[in-house]
Amino acid sequence: MARHINQTGLDLIKQWEGKYLNAYQGAADRPGLLTIGYGHTDAAGPPVVKKGMRITDKQAEDILKADLWKVEESVSRMVKVPLNENQFATLVSFVFNVGEGAFGKSTLLKKLNKGDYTSVPAELMKWTNANGKRVQGLANRRAAEAGLWVKGAPIASQYVEPTVEKKNSLLTPEAIATGTAAVSGVGSAVSGVTGPIAYALAAVIVIGFAVAAFYFIRRMKEAEA
Repeated sequence: MARHINQTGLDLIKQWEGKYLNAYQGAADRPGLLTIGYGHTDAAGPPVVKKGMRITDKQAEDILKADLWKVEESVSRMVKVPLNENQFATLVSFVFNVGEGAFGKSTLLKKLNKGDYTSVPAELMKWTNANGKRVQGLANRRAAEAGLWVKGAPIASQYVEPTVEKKNSLLTPEAIATGTAAVSGVGSAVSGVTGPIAYALAAVIVIGFAVAAFYFIRRMKEAEA
């Protein structure tokens, strides 16, 4: 089943192509080439554009949709990864502007077909020149296309393994409670005892706490590993 551009993408193309209901001479580098509607020329197929030709609003949109059919088919065929509606519309707008040949050779397409969705906006912004010079209108169009690409829920380019925060064994409630109990024990044990005996008793308790804490922390780390 053929896939078509959504209304958001169609409106974007209309905005940047501009609507001309009377035939006019297009780009200066292609003298004699007549354009009508939303950038339609004879190169896109019928209708043939003639001098003095005039069309209606509906005809302009119908011609645009007919011109986009080939572009939609090209994008569907050349892109090998899934695209959501806005991503598809972005590429249709882009290819309509730069041509299927340029798209087929682009780094954008190569990266996208490798699953690198996040590189597309930056790659779009590389296509802002005409005749070797930067054109602000093209830069603005590329920015609008990049904005449409990321609109909604874009597909992630890579799976990122979730990380589990490791707890500091010294800051666990169990460790804190053990330390607090030991300190309290030292205070109680030496209470009322003075002189060298008090210091010796306190040292024994502290050493005992240190040994117990060492084995306790080691068990906690082994459990976390």
